[in-house]
Amino acid sequence: MDLIRLPPNALKPGQRLSFSLRDAAGKLLFANGTVLPNSEVVREMLARGAYTQVHETEAYQREMTSRANTLMHQNASLKDIARVQADFQPERNKVVHVNSELAQWLDLQLRVHNLLKDPHGEEFLTRFEDLRHEVLERLARHPDQTLLLLVHDASQEFNQYTARHAILCMALCQLAGERLDWPTDAVRALTRAALSMNLALGLLQDRLAQQREGLSPEQKRLLAGHGDRAADLLMDLGVRDEAWLNTVRLHHDTQPGPLAERAWPERLARLLQRIDVFAARLSPRIARKAQAGAQAARAIFLDEAKQQDEAGAVLIKAVGLYPPGTFVRLANGEECIVIKRGAAATEPLVAALMGKSGNPLTEPVPRDTRLAGHAVTHSLAPHELRLRLSIEKLLRLSL
Repeated sequence: MDLIRLPPNALKPGQRLSFSLRDAAGKLLFANGTVLPNSEVVREMLARGAYTQVHETEAYQREMTSRANTLMHQNASLKDIARVQADFQPERNKVVHVNSELAQWLDLQLRVHNLLKDPHGEEFLTRFEDLRHEVLERLARHPDQTLLLLVHDASQEFNQYTARHAILCMALCQLAGERLDWPTDAVRALTRAALSMNLALGLLQDRLAQQREGLSPEQKRLLAGHGDRAADLLMDLGVRDEAWLNTVRLHHDTQPGPLAERAWPERLARLLQRIDVFAARLSPRIARKAQAGAQAARAIFLDEAKQQDEAGAVLIKAVGLYPPGTFVRLANGEECIVIKRGAAATEPLVAALMGKSGNPLTEPVPRDTRLAGHAVTHSLAPHELRLRLSIEKLLRLSL
């Protein structure tokens, strides 16, 4: 069994594995897909550097795909292509880089999860601001790649719902605030409110995401007025920014109508409320499936009076009717994932995953939906496309 050593501390407790984890003798410690327990034994093992099988690494998979593609271009037989083996000879104890973009986001998500579950922890506001800055810095560098990862991730999982939802809402708030050309201070207060709006609930949202039955009386009590309680908690923790505090207080108590006629906290709260609804509809729970991107967009495009909602329309202009990370069907019958926003809200760049025949494609193929044959005809919910994706490949295509 060919093994390759992972760098010390390349993984962290709480992270979901994308490969098996083994000891130096090849004995299986944790299977692919396992969430690493947060224990002293696991932390010591990760500090030393654990092992995985060579064929499970991304480098090996890339080599396999490259060799298969080369044979295809040489018109090799299917038998020869099926037998392809990567010429991949690792050095003994060679260390591989696994700190991928996806792994970094999963680590960031875990840190947000740990922060929100214990807001009374040491140096909360410092940790809060560091995490907010890290998310927005990544968003500024690669906005489409970040949307692809966050939206797709939110649509596939319901564990750690609180952290996933907070990060996604914060990223959407930043993009919508920039679209409105709001002052830096206003957008800063908006993103802070997005990350902290459910602080008083602890991890109640995590439990609700995995709950089949309706809300209990106690859960209804906790949800009622949680914006006020979150703002009070933030004040106890040292927050004095009135725009931030009032946006948190009002994020469930906003009314339809033009944004410009409102005081700043009410403007921010209205935009946050629409983004909160949008992000929640993209995310599944045990008791409900995630909605298609266009369906979630329609839910915020019209306000409570069935009139066009300014805040909702701004978000759609910022991320598109089919945001990166959502799924669509094209006029030619292909089923795709959106990987990049287009110049128009209805014309994103997509990657075809399923061919016209209904069979999975070997590699994702970029498609320009401005072309008639590749125009988007349907928005698909995540459960309508049952296919295991290589998110790393899609992230590279979105750059």
